Amino acid sequence: MSAPTSPAELYRHSLRLLLDQDIPAWVALWAEDGLMEFPFAPDGWPRRLDGKEAIAAYMRPYPNHIDLHDFPDLRIHRTTEPETIVVEMRGVGRMVETDAPFDMTYIAVVTVRDGRFTSYRDYWNPLALRQSGTDFTGSNR
Repeated sequence: MSAPTSPAELYRHSLRLLLDQDIPAWVALWAEDGLMEFPFAPDGWPRRLDGKEAIAAYMRPYPNHIDLHDFPDLRIHRTTEPETIVVEMRGVGRMVETDAPFDMTYIAVVTVRDGRFTSYRDYWNPLALRQSGTDFTGSNR
């Protein structure tokens, strides 16, 4: 596959990698100084991941917790800044530990420079997972 040329193409490619559980390839899409933020994270959960290494450490165990099957309802909106997109989507699958269904709505503001993610503000609702008693961040250990 040729390298994605637009923020929307890069984002779609990143979703395919998550479905394939190819976290190293997903992390490779990031700039070294990339920033991932979770503005709605509750106390004890990460709100900010500075740099590719921190993002990699956070994402590495992801497939052990959530088995994603699809990203339905994907809508990617362009903004007045060509490098920034706003994404609306759902992630559906199952929780690995409990086999419970996983269905989360996301809104993300994503910036791409030189073909790499540089900023990703993820407005997901971690409280939905907490209600099911699942904590994949390690904050309750």
